[in-house]
Amino acid sequence: MKIKKILIANRGEIAIRIMKTARLMKIRTVAVRTAVEPNAMYLSYADEIFDNSEDISEIPVFLDIDKIIAIALNKGVDAIHPGYGFLAENAYFADKCIDNKIVFIGPSPDAIYKMGNKTIARKIAIANKIPLAIGSDGNISNEDEAAEIASKIGYPVIIKAASGGGGRGMRIVRKAEEMERLFNIASKEAEKAFNDPSVFIEKYIENPKHIEFQILGDTRGNVIHLGERECSIQRKHQKLLEEAPSCALDSRLREEMGMMAVRIAKAVNYYSAGTVEFLLDSDRNFYFMEMNTRIQVEHTVTEAVTGIDLIEQQIRIANGESIKFNQGDIKLNGWAIECRINAENVQAGFAPDPGKIEYLNLPSDPNIRIDTGVQTGSSIVASYDSMIAKLIVRGKDRREAIKNCKMALDKVWIKGTKTTLPFFRMLVRNQKFQDGTFTTAFLEKDLDKYYFNSEYEEMLAAWLATKLFVEENLEESSINVDFKNGKELSPWLLNKRINQF
Repeated sequence: MKIKKILIANRGEIAIRIMKTARLMKIRTVAVRTAVEPNAMYLSYADEIFDNSEDISEIPVFLDIDKIIAIALNKGVDAIHPGYGFLAENAYFADKCIDNKIVFIGPSPDAIYKMGNKTIARKIAIANKIPLAIGSDGNISNEDEAAEIASKIGYPVIIKAASGGGGRGMRIVRKAEEMERLFNIASKEAEKAFNDPSVFIEKYIENPKHIEFQILGDTRGNVIHLGERECSIQRKHQKLLEEAPSCALDSRLREEMGMMAVRIAKAVNYYSAGTVEFLLDSDRNFYFMEMNTRIQVEHTVTEAVTGIDLIEQQIRIANGESIKFNQGDIKLNGWAIECRINAENVQAGFAPDPGKIEYLNLPSDPNIRIDTGVQTGSSIVASYDSMIAKLIVRGKDRREAIKNCKMALDKVWIKGTKTTLPFFRMLVRNQKFQDGTFTTAFLEKDLDKYYFNSEYEEMLAAWLATKLFVEENLEESSINVDFKNGKELSPWLLNKRINQF
């Protein structure tokens, strides 16, 4: 069967990302209009739209399995692409697609289930001699059992939700007196987030790097990896910036970790795109964390250094095609960095700051890629994630990529909501980041502030105010205001001041 029409069971930038590749492949796409975002940017990229805007139920349509299947049947699609989040890692949803003779663009329900349940994934890793942090053999039923296991393996330990990820249902326990309280918090959070209170325990690895490997597998048993991504810049287990490759790995360690990623994928007969995640300690020992059975937000940096369109590969694999290259064909060329520009208040602990985008200017350059689902006039709604855009910057090496990233960030202007731009402008100027010596504890232990500050803030605020006035009020103007890229400008006060205009 050849896929000719795909329902995108998602929204925002990832929906647009999928639609762009589908269009290049001459495949039609269907988008879903919602009551929350009836005029969303992603709708303009679809060939067809299913209008679900009169549905005002509390459950988002992208989480309603029966509704998505009904839409797919109504529109006569051949396949569904779930993107990331929502139903992307829901084994039951993948199974329902198959039951209705709809191709699920992703792995098998069995692989999703096995790798989505962290305790099962651990057992598979053990059976296949994949390095793991020492921990419980299975789920922990109560705090007394948790305390007993923790005393055996030694504090600190980490409690993790068996059925989830993304930092939810996860707590670090450093001493026995904290166990009862933190165990109950983690279990209740896991139940709320994943409808499953099950948790397990691992030895907590202090100050590791978070390294993940992109893998591709087809339905004929071929599995390869496309190198690693560095994901250690994160807050409360939520990634903020990613890069490819990682300066923490040499060719030998890359080969060893990549081999383990391929091994665990083959153990569950994995096909489609997926990500195997590891922790790397200060002694260069690595430990399997989990596998994400979907396309990742940060897949862009892998595409930038390999030249491989991962969405295209997902569609081709779902169409029954074999991977057309082998491990020896994969070359990592240059360096890429992705900044997740979100509508979040950095000084308020990265709290979401929904609102209307009154002005949006994103840079254009051969070394820059922008993935976004908003434009001037769009709204960041509280119902969905706070992402405004992903800024992906390339360079011939890491030093050049950071330099290009710094210049690109200084050319992004957003009015109407606070953003994470001040954080990134600070980060790319931070010496520890530039040296590559940071770990997952970087934000908590190595920063005294989360934003960049300098003497040029007043000048920059005045410059942008003038720029906005000229663009909004004059069709033709002789006014030409310019600043040299060499000036280091304060993005936090800029964001604060321009919202007054």
